[in-house]
Amino acid sequence: MTDPPAPGNPVADLFDAVADTYDRVGVEFMGPIARGLVDALDPRPGERALDVGCGRGAVLFPLADAVAPGGRVTAIDLAPKMVAATAADLAAAGLDPDHVAVEVRVGDAMAPDVEPRSVDLVASSLVLFFLPDPASALASWRGLLVDGGRVGVSTFGAHSDAWHAVDGVFTSYLPADLPDPRNMGPESPFGSDAGVERLLADAGFADVRTITWTLPLRFADADQWYRWSWSVGQRRMWLLVPEADRPAVRARAEEALEATRDEHGRIGFDQEIRYTLARR
Repeated sequence: MTDPPAPGNPVADLFDAVADTYDRVGVEFMGPIARGLVDALDPRPGERALDVGCGRGAVLFPLADAVAPGGRVTAIDLAPKMVAATAADLAAAGLDPDHVAVEVRVGDAMAPDVEPRSVDLVASSLVLFFLPDPASALASWRGLLVDGGRVGVSTFGAHSDAWHAVDGVFTSYLPADLPDPRNMGPESPFGSDAGVERLLADAGFADVRTITWTLPLRFADADQWYRWSWSVGQRRMWLLVPEADRPAVRARAEEALEATRDEHGRIGFDQEIRYTLARR
């Protein structure tokens, strides 16, 4: 087992802070994205899979269903509280280990502690852009796959102008170099399908291809958007706003949200999701 990350790791700290509410405020976001990735990877019964950056199990659970009977899923995440919460979810689910073997543990996506050439597929949903060296991570994952093994990653494509407007209320509080995985410029490998495909090709993968899908992200009301924004990675934007300023920022965000109402009266955004797939 990989040792827990040292205290102060900003990514681990962020996701430890959201572990209890992550993908648990009634908004369909992580789950649909993860299920799309699992479907694109086409897991088969009996296969051995690695879920890198498992969070609260959005990929893990459908992946376990897909490789059963006889399969195995190893899931890792850098945030110990995420791992503990997901392990509790697994225990509550009561999966039969004779039907499918599932393990969740603390682990570093840069170099997963998994035997070389021991897995049939690697899945990683909304993780790659958080890593300090995505190219090195991909090369590491390639070494874990059997010949012909598959890898699939999900990243963000374009998102609607309306979302830009809501996020704009945070701009004056954010450092200029703060990366936003939903808003990567053309200079970033995550700014285009071709850029992400190059990352995988340069790591030695073959048959690299991209599938895109648009997620209609909708909220019951502005309060649900607010709770959701604290429960995901966007929390770090709120933390950069002084506490005294947060009510005014929230009010401006809610005003911008009003402009997103669709013909059914719902508020929200459309987010393009990119699935990049390849083989060893």
